[in-house]
Amino acid sequence: MRPRIRGGRSTVLAALLSLALAAPITAAQALDSPAGAAAGATATDGADRTHPDRQPHQYEVTGPATPAARTALAATGVSIDEVHARSVVITADRTQAGTLRQLGYQVRQLPDLPAASPATPAAPGARVKDFPRGYTGYHTYAEATKEIDTLVAKYPAILSKQVIGTSHEGRDILALKLSKNVAKDENEPEVLFTAHQHAREHLTVEMALYLLGELTSKYGSDPRVTKILDSREIWIVPDLNPDGGEYDIASGSFRSWRKNRQPNAGSSEVGTDLNRNWDFKWGCCNGSSDDPGDETYRGASPASAPEVQVVSKFVRSRIVGGTQQIKAAIDFHTYSELVLWPFGFTNDPTGPGMTQDEHDTFATLGKKMAATNGYTPEQSSELYITDGAIDDWLWGDQKIFAYTFEMYPSSGHGGFYPKDSVIAKETARNREAVLQFLETADCVYRVIGKEGQYCKGR
Repeated sequence: MRPRIRGGRSTVLAALLSLALAAPITAAQALDSPAGAAAGATATDGADRTHPDRQPHQYEVTGPATPAARTALAATGVSIDEVHARSVVITADRTQAGTLRQLGYQVRQLPDLPAASPATPAAPGARVKDFPRGYTGYHTYAEATKEIDTLVAKYPAILSKQVIGTSHEGRDILALKLSKNVAKDENEPEVLFTAHQHAREHLTVEMALYLLGELTSKYGSDPRVTKILDSREIWIVPDLNPDGGEYDIASGSFRSWRKNRQPNAGSSEVGTDLNRNWDFKWGCCNGSSDDPGDETYRGASPASAPEVQVVSKFVRSRIVGGTQQIKAAIDFHTYSELVLWPFGFTNDPTGPGMTQDEHDTFATLGKKMAATNGYTPEQSSELYITDGAIDDWLWGDQKIFAYTFEMYPSSGHGGFYPKDSVIAKETARNREAVLQFLETADCVYRVIGKEGQYCKGR
């Protein structure tokens, strides 16, 4: 089949060709082990993944060694999963991989995870509603909701649940509030944690559940946790993409699904990449795709995805008396073990609307948190350009100090699908970083010693 080169990308692909031809054809760094882009099952609902050439796999692409080269690669519509010295790992279909080979890159398909069998056999044609064997420690949407309801019932004085909206398929999107006087809207700094924008990144739901369990169970016994809940209002949105997450496991084998499950008008393709759909610099800078079939499809318009609309509306609802009460935020993703901060749409270290002090605050706190969990700290665009991302929107539109944590693993070791045996260790690994983040939230500028200048009277 002829590789598809889509309309509107001629300039980007020309740049990619020139970068590809200039790149060495041998990788400077071997992968530790095959990364897991499990495509053991074929999607059967909708035309988006029914053809073998459209099923996602992971590939190692040799050559891209600079942010510009990686940005040109990402502009073809693939998602970049790992970045190495002179190679990257991408998720793409075989047609896209063919396009990259035609452009001069050495592209090697990595082994898929073995096709996993369901933990509980289902009747022929029935949808599986649990993770495969070896992964049942992960929570389905129903299991996570049940655990949340249990915690709310157990700790009603410090934990409450709100349904802030619904997904495309009608699943509740929840916001959990943690605070000493949880029923009152007090004049306290607020912090937001979000998870699971990308369907296959199930470890992020476990991170949100870990925070809920840790902060509730340690209140009154751990002095740091107690002080934080006495002086902060914490919001956790544990599952931004419940439809995609359920679809990813519904067949009994992982589908390596990234997007939501919203149909795209005029196309048989399904889904929008939620983290390219936020209404700030949307589609501005070759940091997302305009093709509904691509991994990084940005949607028909800014905030066209219902899940993005729900969380955007919630964040704006925290503006009280003209002031945004949410001071800081972390959005959890997998994988690559990174702490990232804005901007993603530009290589400029400050960018439009960001002062040097603001940049220094982002970088200092990012490095401080990374020192506790062993992640690599950097501005998002040091990897490659993205546009329409949540962190850029939270800062650029709402002036919230917003970070992305890319969780375990750093490379290989299961990729998007590490076994459930890592959950406890890899969620607890971020405990200290989160506590420091919460402690800093009342005046983030404190990390650069300028609280007197920016936080007077707070």
